[in-house]
This record gives sequence, structure tokens and C-alpha cells, in this order.
Amino acid sequence: MATLSSSHCTASYSSNFNGRVQHPTKLFSVPERFVHVKSPRSFYQNVVLSQDGSVSSTIAPIENDTTLKKLKDGLLSATSSKECENLVGFDGNDNNSTVSITVVGASGDLAKKKIFPALFALYYEGCLPEHFTVFGYARSKMTDAELRTMVSRTLTCRIDKRENCDEKMEQFLKRCFYHSGQYDSEQNFSELDKKLKEHEAGRVSNRLFYLSIPPNIFIDAVKCASSSASSANGWTRVIVEKPFGRDSESSAALTKGLKQYIEEDQIFRIDHYLGKELVENLSVLRFSNLIFEPLWSRQYIRNVQFIFSEDFGTEGRGGYFDNYGIIRDIMQNHLLQILALFAMETPVSLDAEDIRNEKVKVLRSMKPLQLNDVVTGQYKSHTKGGVTYPAYIDDKTVPKDSLTPTFAAAALFIDNARWDGVPFLMKAGKALHTKGAEIRVQFRHVPGNLYNRNFGTDLDRATNELVIRVQPDEAIYLKINNKVPGLGMRLDSSNLNLHYAARYSKEIPDAYERLLLDAIEGERRLFIRSDELDAAWALFTPVLKELEQKKIIPEYYPYGSRGPVGAHYLAAKYKVRWGDLSIDR
Repeated sequence: MATLSSSHCTASYSSNFNGRVQHPTKLFSVPERFVHVKSPRSFYQNVVLSQDGSVSSTIAPIENDTTLKKLKDGLLSATSSKECENLVGFDGNDNNSTVSITVVGASGDLAKKKIFPALFALYYEGCLPEHFTVFGYARSKMTDAELRTMVSRTLTCRIDKRENCDEKMEQFLKRCFYHSGQYDSEQNFSELDKKLKEHEAGRVSNRLFYLSIPPNIFIDAVKCASSSASSANGWTRVIVEKPFGRDSESSAALTKGLKQYIEEDQIFRIDHYLGKELVENLSVLRFSNLIFEPLWSRQYIRNVQFIFSEDFGTEGRGGYFDNYGIIRDIMQNHLLQILALFAMETPVSLDAEDIRNEKVKVLRSMKPLQLNDVVTGQYKSHTKGGVTYPAYIDDKTVPKDSLTPTFAAAALFIDNARWDGVPFLMKAGKALHTKGAEIRVQFRHVPGNLYNRNFGTDLDRATNELVIRVQPDEAIYLKINNKVPGLGMRLDSSNLNLHYAARYSKEIPDAYERLLLDAIEGERRLFIRSDELDAAWALFTPVLKELEQKKIIPEYYPYGSRGPVGAHYLAAKYKVRWGDLSIDR
């Protein structure tokens, strides 16, 4: 019986003259973070693997419910500090290397609300290496103490509500420092470099720059970081936040500008939706469960819906949002990336490049998006319960004549053998009646169904549906038909439900925690490659230009409603009913 070694996690990294890492040859294709190798002292001491592949075990009888609960909590725990020892893609206790994480734009909301809390959570869980430093970099004048005070306001001890959180927080804040400088100043980045070297203390330096700044200064910041603050003897990586341009041309220009100073494998384009637990679970659900993979095609699936909704408006962010709109902000990246993961063919392995290759194939196979397959909307003022909610154009940062859509629905098609003719419907909007994100897979009607008369003329009520609720209250449930208990023959639609909060005792990590850890490890699977980006923009750029050139007026919908009526007509055009409006909700 072959034994998987942990050499993938403890491999030493060498670097070439420009600071880029030369990765060691992998002995197997599956990254160890996906192979949970239990020690002999694990819960599975008495497991016996039979020749036919079945597993049997000797289990001591459960004496009482308390013992059962303890066993369940132990088995279902998600990420413990011991697991993190296997997750980190290098030796976390290596005294010869260090990781320096610089948050560029440290005084902004994203840094305060997401990046610093995610780094603290990783530190709390023991997922960061022994030697690491966090630097904040921004134009604001601030001392180390002021940065720590600012950061401490957003750090929480949410993780399992364990003890010693205050102590851990204090230890983390001691590793946080600040340097003030301009984003286009090589001199300021040289000063940062000197501070980084002081903390690295002669060790092999690995440096991660998180660009939490507007995209128009990405290239300037990368130029200065590359020339004045990159690692001389380890790796240098840059995390880039969306938006990645406004269209194909601006995206290509941004990529070209970045590649003047760093290589493609140093660029980590982050889409935080790809780090969400239920999105990452998509491939596991499909490829590790025999009941799903045979059904994953046009033969059994009638349509697939990707739905994103927020129950609030722009609320002061209108100036930024008006320059992009809901299609660029949500559909072209978040929803399209999820679609590519959902529809891709089985990759050769779980290696990042194999997965991203399959995603690119899906995007390149998609039919050009037509204007008559797109519906846009914009929310208007509405009074409900004595409270008046503002219209989009009531935002002081938005022009009064703005036609920017705050809602969009689209029907897309993949022109390949697996998905030919299956409508993939997207819907995203602000100021709607609820907040959530979900994937809904509606299966075809049962041919010659013996029980059609029990459902009447509305066969959609009898349709099996797989729902993956990404947020909030994560869950996976399958709608099935069954007989209601009793003497008569009355059918009912019920849910087979995996509710994460009820099934798993641990809190689900934030998406930024997962993605930051991946970037430190050098795991690119959940980051967007440049050719993925090109294919995504090629799909949406023509229709975006047509909307703007023709000055298409969006359909107005009341704040807090279900969105414009046009979205229902679009779905009906392809004989589809939006799943989030069904009576089971």
C-alpha cells in the first residue's frame, strides 16, 4: 500500500535572480491540502480496508448522548491548527525564511473590514508561518500604534469563541507595522524595503503585496514594488482586486501594464466569490458523488440559474458603482466564474492549471451574448411601512440622468456537446427584497410520469431541483417528490437538506482567509488567469458597448421589490421559471 508523504508541504523553494520561485517537482498531482492524511492516533485507528474497496471498522458502543456529541464535534471540526500545519505550502517552522505581507491601501474599508481580519483569523488558527510580518502602506500619515488601534477595532474572536483570544490578538498586532508613502514613489517603496529587511533579519524573504487600491494606480504601485521592494532571494507575489478593467481593451491594457514589471505567475487576481465554501465545494459535489456526474448534462438538466441579490442600494458608493454597473460588478466576474466551475469538464487533476484550462474552455465555448437576451433595471424610490427608501439617482454621488443598471438578467448558452441548448440564466441586483446568492439546477420533467395527474397542469412543481445556497445560511438541498402519509395518493415536494450550520460544528471561514492562504502557498486554483479574463470580457464587452451606445433605458423597479418584470419575460422566453420565486420559499 503506497504512502503519501508530506513532501509537498515541506519542500524547499529556490529562487532565480529576479526573485521568482522555481517550484520543486511534484511527486503527485493532488495538492496535499486536499489529501487529509490522518496520523495513527486519529479517529480512524480501527478502520479496515477490504479487498473490494469497502471499509469496515470496530466501533465501541456509544454510552450516552454526551459522548456522541463529543465524537461528532471531533469528527466534524473544520480547520484546526493541526490541519493548518498540513495546509501551508512550506514549512511554517522554518527559521531560514519569513513571509512579509504588505497591504497597499491599508487605510481603506476593504483592508479594515476584510484583509486584516482574515490575516488575524489565519494567525489564530496557526495557518501562518512562524516568521511573518504585516505592513500597512498608504498615503495617510499614521504611526504603528495608530495602525494597530485602527486594525484592532475590526478584529473579532469569532473562531469557535475560544479562550485566549485577547492574548492572540495582542501577539498579532505586535507583528503589524505601518509605512506612509505615495503609490507611485519608488523612493517610498525603497524605504518600505529597508523596514521589511529589518524584520526579515537576514532570512530568505518571501513577499506578498495586496493591492487594495483603485485599479487606475495598480500599474504604478506594481512598478514601484517590483523595482524597489521585491524579494532578492525568495518569491514576490501580488494580489490584485477587481475590477480588472471595464471591457476587453482596458483589461488587456491593465494585464500588459502589469506584465511589464512582473510575470503572470506572480499575479493573483482575486475574486472573493471563488473562495466561498459552497463554491469551492462545487467540484467536490460533482466529481466525488456518483449520483450527480451522470446527470450533469443536457440530457437531464433543463436549465441552470445563478442568482445574486442584495437588499440594500449603493449607499454612498454610487460614484464608484456608476462607473461600472451591476453587469461588470457582479455578472462578468462572480457569476461567470461560478458558471465556468459548474459547467467545466473533468480536469486531468486538481492542479491549478488543469482546472483553469477547463474553465477557459467553457468560456470560449459560450455563444456571443445578444442584447435581446439581456434585461436591465434600476431601482426607484419606494415607501413601505411608513419608511421611504431612496432611488438610485437620489445618491448624491450619482448623476441625476444616470442609466447605469442596478439590476440585470441574462440568458447564456454553451455551445458544446454537454450543454447544447441548456439555458444558463443569470440574475443580479441591488435593493431587492432579499439578500442571497445561490445556484439552482432544474432537472427535466420525468418522461411519461405516472403521477402527472397528481400535479395537475403545473409540471414545474414536480421538477427535481438541486439548490446550492452560497450565502447566507449555507446549504445544499435537493427537491424530490414523495407521497404524503395517509390512505390517499397525495404527492408533495420535499427537500433533502444539508444545512451547514446544523451539520458542521465549526464556523465557515471567510473567503478572504482561504484566498490569502492560497496566495501565501502559491496555490493558484482559485485565482483568475489572464486568458480566463480575456474570454470573460470577450463575452460581455459587445453587449455592454451596445447598451451604452444605444443609451438603453433600464426598467425601473421599486426599492425592496423582486426586480423588473422583464426578467420574468426573459425566463419565460426559454420556458423557465425563476427558482427563487417558487412557492417552497
